[in-house]
Amino acid sequence: MTEERHLTSKMVEKYQKEFHARRDADVIARAVQKNGIKNASEDPAASQRLHRAFSYEIKTGKPSNQRHSGRCWSFATLNTLRHKFATKYNFKDFELSQNYLFFWDRIERANMYFQKIIATAKKPLHDRTVDFYLSFALNDGGQWANAASIIEKYGVVPEYVMPDTHNTRDTSDVAEVMNYLMRKDALELRRMVNDGADKDELAKAQERMMADVYKVAAYSFGEPPTKFDLEYRDDDKKFHQVLGLTPLKFYREYFDTNLNDYVVVTNAPDHEYNKVYAMPTQDSVAGGIPIKFVNVPFKYLQEAAMKQLKAGETVWVGNDVLQQMDRKRGLMDAKLFRRAELLDVDFVMDKKDRLESKQAMVSHAMTLTGLDLAKGEPTRWKIENSWGKDNGANGYFVMTQDWFKEYTYEAVINKKYLDDDLKKLAASPAVDLTAWDSLQ
Repeated sequence: MTEERHLTSKMVEKYQKEFHARRDADVIARAVQKNGIKNASEDPAASQRLHRAFSYEIKTGKPSNQRHSGRCWSFATLNTLRHKFATKYNFKDFELSQNYLFFWDRIERANMYFQKIIATAKKPLHDRTVDFYLSFALNDGGQWANAASIIEKYGVVPEYVMPDTHNTRDTSDVAEVMNYLMRKDALELRRMVNDGADKDELAKAQERMMADVYKVAAYSFGEPPTKFDLEYRDDDKKFHQVLGLTPLKFYREYFDTNLNDYVVVTNAPDHEYNKVYAMPTQDSVAGGIPIKFVNVPFKYLQEAAMKQLKAGETVWVGNDVLQQMDRKRGLMDAKLFRRAELLDVDFVMDKKDRLESKQAMVSHAMTLTGLDLAKGEPTRWKIENSWGKDNGANGYFVMTQDWFKEYTYEAVINKKYLDDDLKKLAASPAVDLTAWDSLQ
């Protein structure tokens, strides 16, 4: 065992001397204590780097708002779809129902959860994988493939057909109930398995438990429609009406999209490049699109994102959004806050070290809608967020190229925009990741 090292008064005196050796230490201390570290360290030149003019910009409408929920992954996925509808049918403010997608996600995720609890029932209760399932339960968070799997199975509906309720705008109440329910049921299933219950007994228990999940979801979100009438007035004021559509027919006929054709191109330097990774512990739809990451150096992610944007299609991206970001103004710049310089402390890490030490995470999904080029190279990017119109410029953020490279980890790209080598790599067998991997 390592011997304890006691902090002595002599050591403290040394630290004090080093602090006051900086001639302007008192001035900086007053500025930091009065204004906070971020405000005192902000680089005023950032506004020049974050000018809101772009060489390529896809026409999009009003932003969506996930409010007090962790549904960014589904909002960003639906945003990429609604942009296609908006362009094809001349209706820029068209919006899809996030509530519809979230309802079916809760149902499908519970179904997979119960199966995973049964599959791991012989493991100790605090085995790391079991512990992950119990702690994750029906967490709001998710991956692109979770949303894509729901859409391919259940289709989509316009927002007015199944609008958000109080419980989707603020998921805290229903999440508390669902977590209690999931964990109570998990303990019952584990006891049944370890007491020798057969498959039929377990199947009946799951059916009963799923009925409870459906009940809570239906009370909280409303039941999803089986048919609806599509009615809208386009940007030329022309009225459109199609009666009796099913959600799946609407998706198949109006979006010309197969989400199986998309690949999550990833830049995670803490993992070996030119490999495909999978995360089966977070797959949420039985037989759905598996969560996979094609891990490559950043330049390939960037090239694919640029190609898709230039072709007129927006791009789902996964980022570490809380890093070097001003939420109210919608600014994202790797040098926005020069905190290390202000505090005279070197705490800056590169992308690999941040991922390995858990300092970084894929915390948020957004949508790329534009970029600016100088001499063929990107300088800044336009981002559609899902935090409503009161953040950023009417809901849109702008990020520098440095921020994009440092804090973006995933981009969802149609295979047709990938080069042949990347297509071949995407089709190769995947290496399974643990539930607690940095890409979760």
